[in-house]
Amino acid sequence: MMRNVQQRVIAAPANAVGRVIDELATPESSAWPSPSWPPLVLDNGLQPGSSGGHGPIRYSVTSHEPGRHVVLTFAPSCGLDGWHELRVTPESDDETRLVHTISATTTGRMRWLWPLVVRWFHEALVHDLFDNAERRVTGTPVAEPARWSPWVRLMRRVRARRSADASLADPGHPGPRTDGTGP
Repeated sequence: MMRNVQQRVIAAPANAVGRVIDELATPESSAWPSPSWPPLVLDNGLQPGSSGGHGPIRYSVTSHEPGRHVVLTFAPSCGLDGWHELRVTPESDDETRLVHTISATTTGRMRWLWPLVVRWFHEALVHDLFDNAERRVTGTPVAEPARWSPWVRLMRRVRARRSADASLADPGHPGPRTDGTGP
């Protein structure tokens, strides 16, 4: 069993942070860290039963309490048997804890992909999301913004190079992004 918890205390009331989380699967979302990461797409927003995901990670919405939490269950095909959750917890009237938890068993290729690649991408994406949520609700720059580890930066360069090689072999392939923001 694998459990991964990332959290941040944000100097804003819980209802403000909750509104940002409720917008995650909408075009209006300013918290989801696109274009740096694959977009979050769900076929019916955060409504229970809605399905989709980001990149190769697929899931469906199990429960959603507006302004408080969303729980998503991984699709069996992605190699994770379990769930992940984004939860908003008030710490005081003007501070909120934002917590992302994954609880799952890895299967198939994910047994080695999680510890070597996916975990590191996941944590970088979640901290970028936390930065965006904090900027959105406070209206100020993040005091200590997330920085991608050297490992994440290296893996993204390797991925971009492989994508560039694929575009040379396949003229119909769009190739890597040239603005430096894409994975």
